[in-house]
Amino acid sequence: MPRGRRPRAEGTGERPPAPGAGKYYMISVVAKSYGIHPQTLRLYEREGLLKPSRTEGNTRLYSEEDLRQLEVILNLTRDLGVNLAGVEIILNMRTKMQQMQVEVNEFVDYVKQELVRANREGWQDRFQQALVRLPPTQIVHAPESARPAEPARPAPARTAEVVKASVALKGPRE
Repeated sequence: MPRGRRPRAEGTGERPPAPGAGKYYMISVVAKSYGIHPQTLRLYEREGLLKPSRTEGNTRLYSEEDLRQLEVILNLTRDLGVNLAGVEIILNMRTKMQQMQVEVNEFVDYVKQELVRANREGWQDRFQQALVRLPPTQIVHAPESARPAEPARPAPARTAEVVKASVALKGPRE
C-alpha cells in the first residue's frame, strides 16, 4: 500500500469506511490510517491547511470533511509534488471557486424566477416595445492622431499618367 493513502475499495467505486467508529477521529487514528506521522498533521494545522475541532481537553478531532481535505493535501504534496505554500493557494482557490459557483447558481435561479414571473404577467409585448433598434456603430472611437494613416494610392486608371508625368519632370534615365 502506498504511504499516505487509505486503502481504496476495489472496484466498487465507493469510499472505504472511515477509520475508527463515530463521526470524529483522534490524531493517532488518522495518522495511522493515512500512514503519516502525527507531527505532519500538526504541521498541516499550524500552516492552516487543516482545522480539526477540539475537545474540552484540547484533543484534536478530525471530521469526515477534515479527512477529505487531508486526502487533497496528500494528493497535491505526494502525487503532484506541490509544496505547502502551493497547497494553501490551491485550497484557497478551490474555496473561492465553490463560493463563486454558489453565487452563480443563485443568480441563475433569480433570473429563471424573473423570467417565469414576467412570462406569467404577459411582459412579452412590453419587452418587444421596449427594444429600440439602432444602426450598427463603431464601439471604440480612436482619436484622429491615433488612427493609422492609410497610404495614398492613385487610382489604377491614373497610374500610367502619374508615371509619365514623373518621367517628364525628371527626364529620361540614362
